[in-house]
Amino acid sequence: MAQQITLKLEAAEDSHSALQRHPALAGATTREQHQLVSIYYDTGRMALRRAGILLRLRKHGASWQQTIKRQDDSDGGLTRRPEWQAPYLNHFDFSHVDDAELREWLQRDKIAGRITAIFETNVRRTVWQIDRGPGSRILAKLDRGWIASSGRRETISELELQLLSGSVDSLYALALELAQRQPLPPLLLSKAERGYRLFHDTPRQPVKAGRVPIDAQDAPLAAFRLIALDCLSHLQLNHAGAARSDDAEYVHQMRVATRRLRAAMRMFGPVLPDGFAGQLVPPMRELMRALGQARDLDVLMAEIVAPVADALPDEPRLTDLASAITNRLYDARNAIRHSLRQPAYGQLLLTAASLLQSAPFIEAPGAADETPSLLQFADRRLRRLLKKVLELAAAARAESPPSLHELRIGIKRLRYAIEFFDPMIPGKSGAN
Repeated sequence: MAQQITLKLEAAEDSHSALQRHPALAGATTREQHQLVSIYYDTGRMALRRAGILLRLRKHGASWQQTIKRQDDSDGGLTRRPEWQAPYLNHFDFSHVDDAELREWLQRDKIAGRITAIFETNVRRTVWQIDRGPGSRILAKLDRGWIASSGRRETISELELQLLSGSVDSLYALALELAQRQPLPPLLLSKAERGYRLFHDTPRQPVKAGRVPIDAQDAPLAAFRLIALDCLSHLQLNHAGAARSDDAEYVHQMRVATRRLRAAMRMFGPVLPDGFAGQLVPPMRELMRALGQARDLDVLMAEIVAPVADALPDEPRLTDLASAITNRLYDARNAIRHSLRQPAYGQLLLTAASLLQSAPFIEAPGAADETPSLLQFADRRLRRLLKKVLELAAAARAESPPSLHELRIGIKRLRYAIEFFDPMIPGKSGAN
């Protein structure tokens, strides 16, 4: 068994030529190209997928290789998982799997006897071996091709960085170096996940925030890491829809994700390392500004202008107003698409992920035993937020819109904080 550690990045189809000229790739130790055909298998009832198992045959030259992978740990595009590879000799053979429980499960007749092809990928892969210094070696794999299932097909355009030796930090350092010139945001949906979605014809739809599995006895810094990674995933999973669709909900969910992350950084500010917020807040502000402009115009049109225009169909000035707002809305959406295609967007996500994958967020067990529990920390911080809301409420005046706006912001921050800590409340479920 080998453990594979990879960082997947989304590469625009028109960026491949420029990316291949990047000095970090141009100076690689070796460079190869392969045409790879892969067929992915499962049972009719998707038993492998439900168990977190991936079974693939890949043609490399004239031979086929069988690969089994288990999805053990994935954070914001960084994946750690064991895999087992063996030559394929015209039948599936699981005898080489040294995990006895997994091997016995795969060999059961209800699994081995019901395996069928689900989807196929076909990519042109360029591979660079990059030495990043003593003891650090990375494979960079640039894929371009397609994935197909059930008569449906999608393009593949991605860059995968695989750690052969060295630290995870070197993966992010290389990714950030490459992302200085190209938009390379982390990619959460694997080829396998996309293949299953094609097989089931699952429609793309906006993704809401998840419920973060924190525990009252967690260290505050460990809880923040889980919350921040969830916020980044929430942002990334709505990225493609915001970039390619006019559905306003994608933009709304991206805005919610950035607000949740900013609220978490405020809530956990006392325990965050020096400089953490300083590296993320400025680029986050730029993204939030673009998302906010589009969202505000969407709300203005849908909740104010459109209902009034419906109620007063003979009022020509409302038609002119709706037309003007629609034009501004199109401009705002184009501005978002432009922002999401810039290197800065990928740099923001990679910087955040790299910080969360390094010390002090990643420490040996027992390193934070003397810190307060999350329950103690949450009690202090929530009381402080509640006190602030009560002060803002006392100062708010109906004739003063700015004071009401400040109160609204304070309540929203308290709401996000309560949602973060909701899993610690037995029998409760926070809103998304």
